[in-house]
Amino acid sequence: MKTLRSHFPTATLALCAAGLFASQATALPVVVPEHNRPIVLAASDCYAIGQQVAEQNGGTLAKASQSTRGGQPVCVIVVLVPGKDGQRPRRTEIVVPLN
Repeated sequence: MKTLRSHFPTATLALCAAGLFASQATALPVVVPEHNRPIVLAASDCYAIGQQVAEQNGGTLAKASQSTRGGQPVCVIVVLVPGKDGQRPRRTEIVVPLN
């Protein structure tokens, strides 16, 4: 006659297998809804403008973002200009009209 201890490993294995099969059976494929969002090219335009502004000022482009000021679309460009005599770089914010 088998004792409870001899049935325990078999029961544990059966429960684990049943759990594995149940989790696979209940897993449904994830459906991601498609959003038709318009492509905004202004961000890349602001980035390109920012690169030019940084080059003109002898600095490094830190940030380029689009904003609206006075009802007009503008690019807000942040340039890090190297400091003099080993000083920290200066942060310069330049607002350029988006054409």
